[in-house]
Amino acid sequence: MSILIIGAGHAGGAVAANLRQLGSDAPITIIGDEPYLPYQRPPLSKAWLKSDVVFAAVGLRPQSYYEQRGITLRLDARASSIDRGAHTITLASGETLGYRTLILATGARARRLGLVGEDLPNVHVLRTIADADHIKAALVAGRRLVVIGGGYIGLEVAASARLKGMDVLVVEREARLLARVASPPISAFMQSFHERQGVRFQLETGVTGFDVRDGRVAGVQLSSGETAAADMVLVGVGAVPNTELAQAAGITCSNGIAVDLEARTSDPDIFAIGDCTERPLLHYSCRARLESVASALEQARQAAAAICGGKAPAPEVPWFWSDQYDLKLQIAGLPIGATRIDVRGDMEQGKFAVAHLDGEGRLCAVEAVNAPAEYMAGRATIGKQRAG
Repeated sequence: MSILIIGAGHAGGAVAANLRQLGSDAPITIIGDEPYLPYQRPPLSKAWLKSDVVFAAVGLRPQSYYEQRGITLRLDARASSIDRGAHTITLASGETLGYRTLILATGARARRLGLVGEDLPNVHVLRTIADADHIKAALVAGRRLVVIGGGYIGLEVAASARLKGMDVLVVEREARLLARVASPPISAFMQSFHERQGVRFQLETGVTGFDVRDGRVAGVQLSSGETAAADMVLVGVGAVPNTELAQAAGITCSNGIAVDLEARTSDPDIFAIGDCTERPLLHYSCRARLESVASALEQARQAAAAICGGKAPAPEVPWFWSDQYDLKLQIAGLPIGATRIDVRGDMEQGKFAVAHLDGEGRLCAVEAVNAPAEYMAGRATIGKQRAG
């Protein structure tokens, strides 16, 4: 009755802990392609870049936790294939491991631009501790950073770079920042705040190539015809779910590995959790792929409950957050079905919230900037309105 977990990130570590908490005594093995114990990724673009944070601050649990609970860690190991009929997986080393239950927590990887020069040492993405360490070492006062992508990762790194005294330009192809994940008032506020810190923006601008000199990128070629000088480039244009293992095994995938409310895939003996999944959202009567710690933890509880025969956890309201300078943006819910917004608080003082309401006046989502009470109240309200 062994349980294999492919992926040693937040989701993989959490589901192993949940299984033990619910009384499972089955052998559990976590397979991770990084050399680290399961850890939190969100701090990598925040506290990790700004200070001397040690691994213990981001690690989920110490080595002793796994040893004491009989959870085997196979780190720096990569799963290369799944044989559903034989109930085995094969590692890149050629080793074969059997399972009764398999949990895919393969996460997502940084999306790339596909441009010549993108693999050069001063062009960065941010997804792993190794990525964060390389970026942190390059954040040096006076250097020029070009951030490609005005999403959360791009803006968080831009904030850290400005605090280090770097010259920062953010290039975004859309007409506003955070276009796919935040409302226009939040976009406008964030742009204005960053500009006051010295960040420059070029919106509605694409990237057509890199100016490569002496084995490094010296400039970013823009769709406007200009070339932005760069000592360092960060590519922050989203993430791609790691579905290749599942797809090759014939498991149903769409915008992620398709799962149900138990986090179970089209194969009843295989579950999937975290950023690699497309999941049902009961509060909104739809399916989506959510890149968030909250979603990963909720699915870890769903899978563990189903595997252990326990009671299914109540559905949660999606939530997200971003730290930039001394701003904390907290988001509860999704604006699905919203027809109007209501701005509450003082935008000038940087303490306000944006409520997204549907045609019946019900709250769909709330975005709160340095307004934790608005965030908490909104999250509770959305849960109550949509319960059942």
